[in-house]
Amino acid sequence: MKRRYFLLGGTAAAGALAVGWAVQPPDPRLMPATPLPVAEGQVALNGWVRIGTDNTITVTMTQAEMGQGIHTGLAMLLAEEIDADWSQIRLGAATADKIYNNAAAIVDGLPFHPDDDSRTRHAAEWIVAKVARKLPIGIFTGGSSSIKDQWLPMREAGASARALLIAAAADTWKLPAAECRAEAGRIVHSSGKTASYGELAAHAARMPLPDKVALKDPSRFKLIGQPVHRFENASKLDGSAVFGLDVKLPGMLYATVALCPVIGGTLARFDPAAANALPGVRKVVSVAGGTMGMPSAVAVIADTPWHAIKALRAVQLEWDEGNLVGLSTREDIDRLAQALDSEQGSAYQERGNAVAALASASKRIRAEYRVPYLAHATMEPMNCTVQFKEGAGTVWVPTQVPGMARMAAARALGIDSDKVQVNVTLLGGGFGRRTESDFVALAAAIARETDGAPVQTFWLREEDMRHDFYRPACVARFEAGFDAQGRLDAWHARSAGQSVMHQIVERAIGIPGMGPDKTMSEGSFDTAYAFPNVRVAHHLVRSPVPVGFWRSVGHSHQAFFTESFIDEAAAAAGKDPLAFRLDLLGGQPGHLRVLQRVADKAGWGGPLAPAADGAKKARGLALHRSFGSIVAQVAEVSVGPDKAIRVHRVVCAIDCGFPVNPNLIRQQMESSIVYGLSAALQGEITIEQGRVVQSNFHDYPVLRMQDAPVIETEILPSSAHPEGIGEPGTPPIAPAVANALFTLTGQRLRTLPLKLA
Repeated sequence: MKRRYFLLGGTAAAGALAVGWAVQPPDPRLMPATPLPVAEGQVALNGWVRIGTDNTITVTMTQAEMGQGIHTGLAMLLAEEIDADWSQIRLGAATADKIYNNAAAIVDGLPFHPDDDSRTRHAAEWIVAKVARKLPIGIFTGGSSSIKDQWLPMREAGASARALLIAAAADTWKLPAAECRAEAGRIVHSSGKTASYGELAAHAARMPLPDKVALKDPSRFKLIGQPVHRFENASKLDGSAVFGLDVKLPGMLYATVALCPVIGGTLARFDPAAANALPGVRKVVSVAGGTMGMPSAVAVIADTPWHAIKALRAVQLEWDEGNLVGLSTREDIDRLAQALDSEQGSAYQERGNAVAALASASKRIRAEYRVPYLAHATMEPMNCTVQFKEGAGTVWVPTQVPGMARMAAARALGIDSDKVQVNVTLLGGGFGRRTESDFVALAAAIARETDGAPVQTFWLREEDMRHDFYRPACVARFEAGFDAQGRLDAWHARSAGQSVMHQIVERAIGIPGMGPDKTMSEGSFDTAYAFPNVRVAHHLVRSPVPVGFWRSVGHSHQAFFTESFIDEAAAAAGKDPLAFRLDLLGGQPGHLRVLQRVADKAGWGGPLAPAADGAKKARGLALHRSFGSIVAQVAEVSVGPDKAIRVHRVVCAIDCGFPVNPNLIRQQMESSIVYGLSAALQGEITIEQGRVVQSNFHDYPVLRMQDAPVIETEILPSSAHPEGIGEPGTPPIAPAVANALFTLTGQRLRTLPLKLA
């Protein structure tokens, strides 16, 4: 009885402690556990800003710059609140401190409908955000979450630093702080006294932190909301920008790798003799796979990249192809369709009784959609430079997840993570591929063979294309029912495919993934349309094909399914696609505003001039919310005599909350649309006999400049919290084009890539 009483009392105490922890406010994100490292003449006023005697203001960058302009956007937030002269701003790297953890990306992964305002949702988000602040690998660039996550921390850090500088000036001048103000990198007083930030910084660092700071009212913004030019533009123009492949170190060696051509295969044996006889070759080594998804490989280490490439061709390889040699995407995708024949799937949204409403409907329509696997095809192939010396590792890598990269390198090197330093370079594209760390583990394993010399491991394009973590293939079936008055009364959507999150969990920590994965059904269950009776479900089908995050993740295909079938429902109801959508969005003023704006700007319903070659054009419409942002697009499309699909113009409207930098938003919409068009018109990864067929841009083409449409982006004004930008432009473009093709040709294309019969 005493033991039972003790256990019950202990359990109750633990529960009380857990509840107490849960209800406490999240840990502040101003000061790191360990002070920021500073250069000579610098002081750190908090974890986000360092000020030098030369008046430079160095802003801490936690996020990876992969072409999205995030370094500029984040720096603008802090520069605004500290009242800096923009020319003073510099960028500095973050440490691994947990104040930099990205909670927004993790919170957004919870499987709640965006319109869910329940206590359950708010409580779950509160607790998950607190947990995210504690994770050892929480620095993460993805999920279109960077600005969203740091909108307040960056501004609070800037405002806190401004308050310290004002306090230092007031203390120096023996004047009331309330009479001093910050202005363009200086503290000034109406008496004419003035001092630069550099002159005040050391004194400011000794002042007590303010308990609370007041953030600027948006009406006083000078930088935020302006089209500020990007930090890295000049370095990209003059060639001084350092991407992963640009890293150069004294005594550096180079390695390239051969991977088993069959998914899941391993190395059986190899003969390095011919390669070793070639000039410039240092060593030919084999690496066993396994760590963080690292593949089995043979690597040639040489003095130059060319020596490594040439020697790799001379290595005689024999692979153990394993038991997946019969794998084919055709059968794999058919298996997804077969799962829908018998499985109803797990419901992500259910209201009313869709099945009963369909059974009693006056009119029913149904359709099946399919999308293939897709590669990321980043312009910079996978690469990583590692030096393993005196029991410690140093890594230079283009990665979206430096914490995971550190873990992967440590595991491959057989050392503790705190003995690995990760330096993040510019990324030549990420799109989710660089949230994986297989290539980091492989590079670290190779670095163990170089006796302390740094080695840059790079993948050839063919290896990169054939050993990706692909966007999952997916099959969806939709049914809609109309009542006697022709109103849409029932909506039933089911899809089948793999889980990205389950695979990632298994690769990262070695345990099977479980539980609901929002990414499988996002873009379908979280639609803003109001259906009286609705059921949206997904059936998880496991496959050995490796899958991962791909730009806009589940939205990339579920938007194609949903927005295409909405058009089918409009046609079945005999209504204009715009009017039909407007009728279904009565309780969604944000969506209505975006949809109406894109229609007005595109001239929806008005005459459309033919293409330059005389071909008839038609418009197609799509609306989609993802990563917190609402995007609508109208595509103008024609078809050539060879049935080639040509997209001439895309009009895009977006509500992304407060627009921090309109330049970056427009650039990201253009990038997203071009990326999405590449997938919609050309993208497809196929597997035959366990081998990925595609190898390079000749058989996995991306949209060429001469085929790119004119893109016009309208940014709707908003005072709301900023939302995602990097991915929301991708989901609507495929259905917009498909819907235009239906208007133009009468063919309803339900499979990507789009091909006319």
